[in-house]
Amino acid sequence: MSAKTLPLVLAALLSPLVTSHGADAAPAGFHETFGGDFDARRFTTPIPNKNTEVRDGVLWTHGSSGGKYPPMVYLPVEGKDLTISFRYRHLAAGGMVWFFVDGDDGFGSVDHMLRVKLLRNAVQLEVDAHSKDANHPQRQNTRPADKVGGAYRLNEFFPMENVDLSANAWREVCLIFRGEKVTISVDGSRWSKILTRSNFNAAKRKLLWMQNGGEKGIEIDDIHVQPTASPDP
Repeated sequence: MSAKTLPLVLAALLSPLVTSHGADAAPAGFHETFGGDFDARRFTTPIPNKNTEVRDGVLWTHGSSGGKYPPMVYLPVEGKDLTISFRYRHLAAGGMVWFFVDGDDGFGSVDHMLRVKLLRNAVQLEVDAHSKDANHPQRQNTRPADKVGGAYRLNEFFPMENVDLSANAWREVCLIFRGEKVTISVDGSRWSKILTRSNFNAAKRKLLWMQNGGEKGIEIDDIHVQPTASPDP
C-alpha cells in the first residue's frame, strides 16, 4: 500500500465510528403525525392491539386493558435536553391522560422521572427521584429496591391545580428539559409550571401515555421530540 493511499483507507475505516458517535451525542428529531407513512416499529407497544390503533390519521386508544392500569402506549426516546410535545383529545366525558417521562435513575437503571396527570378539571405533577437510602422520607415504602441499580424510588407529589380541560377539544402538552429544569405547559398559557430538580439532568429513555377514555377513547396526534434548541436567555 502506498503512502498516498494509506490516509484514504484509514479515513474510510474510521468514518463509520465517527458517524455513530455523533448520532449518539445528538439524536435526530422525531415527529409523528400518524399519516400514511406511519411506522409502528418506532413504538415499543405493538400497534395495532386490542386497545390502540391508528384511525383517521390519529392514534386512538379506548376500552380497558383488563389489568390494574388503563391502556398504555410506550415510545422510546434518546437524549438529555429534550423538547417533547403532543396533542390529545377526549371523545367522551370523564377520563384522564397520565403522561410519563422515564429516564436514567442515576444508579444504572431506568425508571419514572416525571409524571403529568391531565384530568378534566386539573393538572397534577409527580417527580420520581431515586436513592439508596432505605429510610429516605420520600421512599415508596411498599416498593422494593430496583433489581438492577439497587435504588429506591422517591415520590414527590404536587397538589392538584385547577384547570378547565372539560371540553372535548384538542389540547397541546409541551415539556422543555434543560439541565435540571423543565418547563411544562398545557395549551400554551392556559397552564404552565417550571420545576428544577437534579434528577431531570439525566438521559430520557421512554415516554408513556396511560389513557382512561372509556369505549369512545382518547386520540393522540402530532408527537414531536427534538433536542432542546437553545439555552435559557
